[in-house]
Amino acid sequence: MKRPPRLYPGPQIGSLQDLLLKSAARYADKIALEDLKDTPLPRVSYTSLLKNVLKFGTALRSLGLPERSHIAVIGENRVQWGVTYLTAMAFNYVIVPVDAKLTQNEILNILHESDASAVVFTDTYEQLFRDERHALKHLKFFISMDLLTARDGVHSMIEMINVSRGCTPDALPRIDPTALAAILFTSGTVGRAKGVMLSQQNIAANIVAMSSMLKVYPEDRFLSVLPIHHTYECTCGFLCPLYNGASAHYARSLKTVVDDLKQVKATMLLAVPLLYDKMFRRIYQAIREEKVKSIIVPPLIKLTDIAARFGWKSSKKTVFREVHEKFGGHIRLFIAGGAAPDPMVAKGLRDLGFAFVQGYGLTETSPILALNQLDNFKDEAAGLPLPGVELKISAPDADGTGEVWAKGPNVMHGFYKNEKQTAEVFEEGWFKTGDLGFIDNDGFLHIRGRKKNVIISRSGKNVFPEEIEDLLNRSPYIQESLVYGEDDPKLDEIIAAQIVVDAEAFIELAESRGIKLTDELVQEVIADEVKKANAELAAFKQVKRFNVREQEFEKTTTQKIKRYLALPK
Repeated sequence: MKRPPRLYPGPQIGSLQDLLLKSAARYADKIALEDLKDTPLPRVSYTSLLKNVLKFGTALRSLGLPERSHIAVIGENRVQWGVTYLTAMAFNYVIVPVDAKLTQNEILNILHESDASAVVFTDTYEQLFRDERHALKHLKFFISMDLLTARDGVHSMIEMINVSRGCTPDALPRIDPTALAAILFTSGTVGRAKGVMLSQQNIAANIVAMSSMLKVYPEDRFLSVLPIHHTYECTCGFLCPLYNGASAHYARSLKTVVDDLKQVKATMLLAVPLLYDKMFRRIYQAIREEKVKSIIVPPLIKLTDIAARFGWKSSKKTVFREVHEKFGGHIRLFIAGGAAPDPMVAKGLRDLGFAFVQGYGLTETSPILALNQLDNFKDEAAGLPLPGVELKISAPDADGTGEVWAKGPNVMHGFYKNEKQTAEVFEEGWFKTGDLGFIDNDGFLHIRGRKKNVIISRSGKNVFPEEIEDLLNRSPYIQESLVYGEDDPKLDEIIAAQIVVDAEAFIELAESRGIKLTDELVQEVIADEVKKANAELAAFKQVKRFNVREQEFEKTTTQKIKRYLALPK
């Protein structure tokens, strides 16, 4: 029996220009965006956000940048990044967000391939652009977020805004919501990035549909910790709050997240599973280290479960107040995306009174396709399809698993200047996600793993490495793992794993036993942990060989391992 999602309809918007204008009118002097570290434009209300956009857009026009020009933006999360993005949307430009963590060559390649005419950047990149100006033939304008006055051919964003007369909203250009509005270069796990083409209509439709499934209030305060160039953070952590009248506050760094949560009194946090895994481990490690807590917490969880069933839904927050205070005491919701979280982590955080939901999507779908809800969720599922989104399973096997295909107003136009790859991912109007999954009887989508990652066992069955990695990563001694098929002279192919150990856990283990930390100890403990994981797996899925590596895996922006770099050649 399919469970229809409970919907919370919000105002309709046809474009992101429309979003900006309507939110400015509705929320006026309420805070919209804030930097928690010192920047030239640290805080804006909804009214001043619009005013800055109107001034910056008018200044770009005065420079001689015509409509439909491509504007690249690169830098850490800050208010000025948001102003740049919204200016592009309001003034009919095409925005090209660039990953600030890329190498210099990768940055230059994206600027070239995207046909950017202007680039707006933080001071980290000023020297790079000065040195490489001769190679960037398309780029006519270099605009610094940090310079307070123009210098040597580099414009100052702040100066441009300050001297601009701006314009009235009536003077803004008419937007074609279906036209190209953003080129997002994916940081994929399987190789070279592709430029995903999205329209304002794609993104606006996704914001409206997502907000109808997960209620966001004007009183909500989002702490932004993920890189804003990534579609997950940009749509869900930046544009979604603005649509709903909430505020987004940019964390100083990942190291200061806990302090920043307290300072902002944040109610919402969007993060990737890796961050929640670390939080979960630290919370439960602290509980285990205190003898009394380790004894009383499990029965308290059961008692508060019973209380919640009888209507006392706030019992967990009351009983586990000390844990909540560590995160500022105001958290209303944790949202996970970018990869599938471990269901055990979701349940563990919920046991302590933290509301936790996950969603699923891709850059190519603006990004959300499916979402769990506060009162309608399955921790092991990606979620229910968003309103307006159609999902189907292509060529399902006997278990109902096949490739997930999607249709909807949020699906991309294609890959920039790459008709061949665009044609490969579309079939009869359906977008082929490259993910394998199934839809259960309640209508929830479950993701098994990436199609390209599947290992075919000797018996011909599919083995999803992500399932095995989740089990391995639950060990307190394993920081991360990568599972793959490896050739074997006797068995053709076996399941193998590369494992990065948790050094801190091993130091504590050695100290508690009063012994030296040796390679032999590490091998012995990891072998035992692999054995425990294997006990929960069918024989054809079990890890037969592993090796311990010292370096962490190289990862994408959303902390997914770049498998193509890590797999044995």
